[in-house]
Amino acid sequence: MDSQPKALRAKIIPYIAAGATVLFWSSAFPAVKFSLDYFSPEALMLFRFLVATVVLLAYCAIKKVPIPAKRDLPKFAAAGFTGVFLYMWAFNTGTDMVTSGISGFIIAAAPVFTLIMSIIFLKEKAGALVWIGVIVSFVGIVVIAATQVTEMQLNMGVLLLLSAAVSASVFIVTQKHLLRKYTAMQVTAYPIAFGTAAMLIFTPSLIQELPAAPMSANMVVIYLGLFPAAFAYLLWSYALEKSEKTVYVTSFLYLSPFLAALMAFIWLGERMPPLAFVGGVIVVAGMVLTNAFKK
Repeated sequence: MDSQPKALRAKIIPYIAAGATVLFWSSAFPAVKFSLDYFSPEALMLFRFLVATVVLLAYCAIKKVPIPAKRDLPKFAAAGFTGVFLYMWAFNTGTDMVTSGISGFIIAAAPVFTLIMSIIFLKEKAGALVWIGVIVSFVGIVVIAATQVTEMQLNMGVLLLLSAAVSASVFIVTQKHLLRKYTAMQVTAYPIAFGTAAMLIFTPSLIQELPAAPMSANMVVIYLGLFPAAFAYLLWSYALEKSEKTVYVTSFLYLSPFLAALMAFIWLGERMPPLAFVGGVIVVAGMVLTNAFKK
């Protein structure tokens, strides 16, 4: 009698995990923006990922997740440097210059860059409709960027966030390559550990800024390390592993920039220029089109 409810729960739980992951990731945008009032981008990224690394490595130790082979460690280190260190620096610095909502929509374009790199480096195939989706997303990015031009100069935050999206794409493509041999947890936890190790160069900044920050800011950064950066990856790995189809899980990502903008409005009172929001909708529409017809 209990078999049907158990089977139903087994089907539903991965999507609950995916929804929780997207909520955590969406909350990172306004949380980072709030924290940047008290920490420099460099101190913030180190503080956040020290927390995340401790949690992820503790999980790997408890679950006895194997350490990568020595010959593959340079690949994990490269993934951590590009997808964690460079990404977080560009993301934090860029977010400090624009609203959380705009940051969310620009970072949402990362899958478009991932697709382009996958075609170039992983020899994946793409039809005409996929490329139309890519073009649509780039049009959305241009619309967003146009709202950030003052006195004929583009806000540097937009360029930094675009570079963060490219860094994230390099990370994802590298992960795809490593996933041929390693588990999702290995290609998440160990690159994060390598990226955090690179961030240790910012230790003096963190030591200087931490005592001056209020408890509220410290708690927000700890939240960033625990939930969007650590637990969310564990939930995401679980959702991808247990879901019937990957596309059912990844479709939750389309909600992230809209949730980020809503949270930023409620928490920080941020208002996004209407045209920038339209640009964000165009970016997401391009992503939907691209993924719908990707082979």
